[in-house]
Amino acid sequence: MNVGRSYRLREFFVWTRREIYLLLALAIVPVSLYELAGWHWLSIPWTVVALIGTATVLIVSFNNTQTYARTVEAQQVWTAIRSSSKAWGLMSRDYVRNPDATRELVNRHIAWVTALRYQMRRQRAWESTSRSTNAEYQTNYSVPEHESPLETELARYIQGDALAAVLASRSKPTLLMSQQSEAIRNMFARGEIVINFFIEMEKGIKELLDHQGRSERLKNFPYPRQYAIVNALFIRLFCILLPFGLLKEFDALHRVWLVVPFSVLISWMYTSLLQVGESTENPFEGGANDVPIAQIARMVEVELRTLLGDVDVPPLLQPKNNIIL
Repeated sequence: MNVGRSYRLREFFVWTRREIYLLLALAIVPVSLYELAGWHWLSIPWTVVALIGTATVLIVSFNNTQTYARTVEAQQVWTAIRSSSKAWGLMSRDYVRNPDATRELVNRHIAWVTALRYQMRRQRAWESTSRSTNAEYQTNYSVPEHESPLETELARYIQGDALAAVLASRSKPTLLMSQQSEAIRNMFARGEIVINFFIEMEKGIKELLDHQGRSERLKNFPYPRQYAIVNALFIRLFCILLPFGLLKEFDALHRVWLVVPFSVLISWMYTSLLQVGESTENPFEGGANDVPIAQIARMVEVELRTLLGDVDVPPLLQPKNNIIL
């Protein structure tokens, strides 16, 4: 997530420069053939291009609205995880009579948030971080989940057989929630918590699992591929045909070479919207526009440890080039 005022224009031009080079080539070739080779038959009616452009605008608008909605939902899910985590910390502190058990519940919960954020960063085939423009831009910021292995992070909160079981599990966050439920059930059996508190804590686990399910849905179910391919095809088609549609218009003004800058400018607007939409549709992929789940997880840890009276809490993550994840 960019925490600055905005991206700099230079950054945006560098990020989209490959598209600009391609659009220049698509504009220069038909203009050269029209003007230098005399191939005036290359011109097509402007009405055709305008109709395709109108349809493309509608598709691009739909695409960007839906991809933005995915990012907003992801932000809402992880904000809810943070709120529910604070509630879990309070219940663990106030409902449980054993301070050591309270500490164990809190540490296991922080391990759950950690395992969940690592699960969200796993790469999927449809994600865009491996594309050349996005991979190049990743050098400007850091992804915490790529810098430290999950085993090292989990070992800060759980140890022994519990850690080994989690690392061997296919769904590590779910197993950690299972261990939480088993722990409070044993506390209830030993009389360390009363039945009302036991029920409330089980409800808290269910709520956290609901948040986990929503987060997993956003990660594992991409923006529908049929819409994505139609969006890309329409934009490519429009960018190819646009210079041909402008040839007669500028030839009538005896300025046919102006087709090049104007077609590049108009096409660049469309391709940039496509590129922005693609970089927004997967909010956990490790891109610069991702929801900052590592920072939210760090906030959860700091807040829960503060509730337990800890003074030596870890610092919040700091942005790199205004990007924080």
